[in-house]
Amino acid sequence: MTLYRRLLAFAALLALGVVALGAWVRLSDAGLGCPDWPGCYGQWVGVPDHAADAAKAWKEMVHRYFAGTLGLAIFALCLLAWRQRPRTAPLLPSVLAGIVVCQALLGMWTVTLLLKPLVVSAHLLGGMTTLALLVWLNLRERATSAPPAAGSLKALGILALGLVVAQIALGGWVSSNYAALACSDFPACQGQWLPAMDFAQAFTLHRELGQTASGALLTTEALTAIHWSHRLGALLVAAAVGGLGIALARLPGWRNWGTLLLALLALQIGLGIANVLLALPLPLAVAHNAVAALLLTAMLAVNFRLWGPAVAYGKAGIVASTPLHSAPG
Repeated sequence: MTLYRRLLAFAALLALGVVALGAWVRLSDAGLGCPDWPGCYGQWVGVPDHAADAAKAWKEMVHRYFAGTLGLAIFALCLLAWRQRPRTAPLLPSVLAGIVVCQALLGMWTVTLLLKPLVVSAHLLGGMTTLALLVWLNLRERATSAPPAAGSLKALGILALGLVVAQIALGGWVSSNYAALACSDFPACQGQWLPAMDFAQAFTLHRELGQTASGALLTTEALTAIHWSHRLGALLVAAAVGGLGIALARLPGWRNWGTLLLALLALQIGLGIANVLLALPLPLAVAHNAVAALLLTAMLAVNFRLWGPAVAYGKAGIVASTPLHSAPG
């Protein structure tokens, strides 16, 4: 069991690194650094001298090596789960193994379909889902007691988590469509609160990069709609996560969690604004993706503790926990 827990912790940290590396590759336009998959110019190890852009090819291959290592770690977790039957049971590790296979396919299609926005966004969400499930498994293995919280905070926690997930999806759509600088000013967009926007073309999913469904060039109005929607989502996330953070910061035993949520939220908003005003510098853009992953992780941990295990007391006063929720918090 110790090996299982250690591997879980390693895989979760590695998943966070893979998410950040994926953002680094995407934002530095290195997604097609290797025109083939899984090798690079037909070479499985390293990058050949005749690569069109060796620097971008190396970025892509480093990401693939880390993602491949994560996949192997997850398959090992799945095997251990079925052999040892730990507290969490083998269902989620098995789901994770399936997601790894899907992620490999999406990684291949990202290259072969030439950065199609739907595929790139799905690949990002798959990475975030992998991280989320690994975090959830770690929480279940290390469950500790948590102070009681009002039912209204539980509902707010679920709402805030859902909004964070939706905002991550919107952020992925912004990035995969290169719409991050469609609004280069803040808080207005192109000097207006409601600039001209084309939502129909913006959120048509089945199309090529930079094109409408009919093959015409994607308009500025469509890119503006994508960016503006992400800003609107940020307002909703700020209200929900901020409200939850403030409420938790006032409760005994929850103050640190509330402070963590507020700190991550403030950092993420600050990075978002800085990326617009500074024209998307690569370190800040990658940090914006990484902090989104950390905020998702924190929201999962808070919801786990808010909802926690359902603890029932037997007639003899012995505490009994359900199999899926084995410890308070």
